[in-house]
Amino acid sequence: MLATVGSLLRLRLGRIPCCAPGAPPDVERRPVGSLWPRGHPQYSSGQSPGRSEPPGSAEKVHRVPAEHKPSQFDKRILLWTGRFKAMEDIPPRIPPEMIDAARNKARVKACYIMIGLTIIACFAVIASAKRAAERHESLTSWNLAKKAKWREEAALAAQAKAK
Repeated sequence: MLATVGSLLRLRLGRIPCCAPGAPPDVERRPVGSLWPRGHPQYSSGQSPGRSEPPGSAEKVHRVPAEHKPSQFDKRILLWTGRFKAMEDIPPRIPPEMIDAARNKARVKACYIMIGLTIIACFAVIASAKRAAERHESLTSWNLAKKAKWREEAALAAQAKAK
């Protein structure tokens, strides 16, 4: 991350500055390893599931993974990917990992659909080009005919202007 040295900013890997530029260099900085790694569930108590507190502690610790309320689009993705059979079967809160997995599966399905449509479009263009070749039509002949038409129109406009 960035560290300040005088008025210059320098890159320091594994550190996060917690001060403004120009602050003294002796300000405490945290290493990046203390942050939560992505992909691991966070718990509402802020602790990992392996830790345990004494049963007589004053605070009640909930060991429920953080959950996500799905939007209507998320619900449709969950249905389309086969996670649930009906819209009513989707619970009000689901784990974020389930939504991520459903989005990835939907992304792959959409890619396969686009690949299929591209292949179909290629065959349609090939068939159209073969029919045009049977009629002795080509892009070159169309272009030459269009330019000849423009020349005729320009000549008529020049004759009308000369009169």
